[in-house]
Amino acid sequence: MPTLPEAIIIGAGFTGCALAHDLSLRGFKVSVLDRGEIASGTSGRTHGLLHSGGRYCVNDQEAAIECIEENIILRRIAAQCIEYNGGLFIGLNERDQAYLPHFMAGAEACKIPVEQITPQKALQLEPNLNPALLSAVLVPDGVFDPLRLALAFAATAVENGASFFPHHEVQEMLFNGSGNAIGVVALNRHDGKKYEFRGDIVINATGAWAGKLASLVGIKVPVVPTPGIMVAYNQRLVNRVINRLFEPGDGDILIPQRRMVVIGTTSFEVEDPDYIPLDQDQIKQMYDCACHLVPAVSQTLQRGVYMSARPLIKTEMTGRSLSRTFKCYDHKESENIDGFVTITGGKATTCRAMAEKTADLVCSKLGISAICETKETPLVSYRKFFWH
Repeated sequence: MPTLPEAIIIGAGFTGCALAHDLSLRGFKVSVLDRGEIASGTSGRTHGLLHSGGRYCVNDQEAAIECIEENIILRRIAAQCIEYNGGLFIGLNERDQAYLPHFMAGAEACKIPVEQITPQKALQLEPNLNPALLSAVLVPDGVFDPLRLALAFAATAVENGASFFPHHEVQEMLFNGSGNAIGVVALNRHDGKKYEFRGDIVINATGAWAGKLASLVGIKVPVVPTPGIMVAYNQRLVNRVINRLFEPGDGDILIPQRRMVVIGTTSFEVEDPDYIPLDQDQIKQMYDCACHLVPAVSQTLQRGVYMSARPLIKTEMTGRSLSRTFKCYDHKESENIDGFVTITGGKATTCRAMAEKTADLVCSKLGISAICETKETPLVSYRKFFWH
């Protein structure tokens, strides 16, 4: 192309920042717009689990394989943001014991390195575990700092020429005479003025808000905002991620974060991801679940409660049965609107892979031959985002 191809990314969460990084490496001029700050939506409200894939290895093996592959890559390129402390799946009753062989077989099928250890060994590693545990399996879980991970992708993108425009709320899509997207109109929430951003491709990376944004131009994206509540307690009672050895359910993960532990999460569907009230019954439910995994939680003080809306891809099944994998939609194929792409679904652990697949599609649409380099490119310090 005679000039640099220009991409406009809407959404500065994990996926938007990782996509800015990927496209910048492929030679794009990138502008990232967000109505808030970096990671001010769901990305900034995650519990920070670097998934091993163990949680999905029985009932969603596609997601499990994505997780373990990206777990390994992120440990290599984003070590500055990750506490690679491992995790445990623990069984506490006969139901959990019956699930154990399915878990071990699923982990093997998904190539997740696991090791079954005795309850005594697990209690040596984590003395605050429920002493009544019946089984324990070591898994390669980790913990990441959500803001630092997003900023590390963003900082590396900026190093390669990307520009970020926080507090710019997209309100309108721009089209050419053929009905193809050529840019957006965004409200600068600081000065109250509207600005046009034009480019060769517009990418909707707004996660749980993807359907809301697409509706601006009459497009339906099958994403279901699915919130979950998380509760933080003021002591770091474990050093590993503690998972319940059973199918994914409410309150089945206790995660060490700095000087705290965080229990998550519930799961229910909403229509509007902008208004999700905290439910006192769910807060109590999370407390009970945390105490069941680690009884010492009962001796702590609640540090905080927060909620995030996950972008789950809609299928015929509902609730936790919704696919946790990601989807990239080319709206030329579905609505005959060229120049507009949506990426949604997935989770923080798979944000780099989501960016890679989206960048591949964008390059294909624009006739650009440029390979992905993000698997091997270390991210610069997250601090550098504020140095430019």
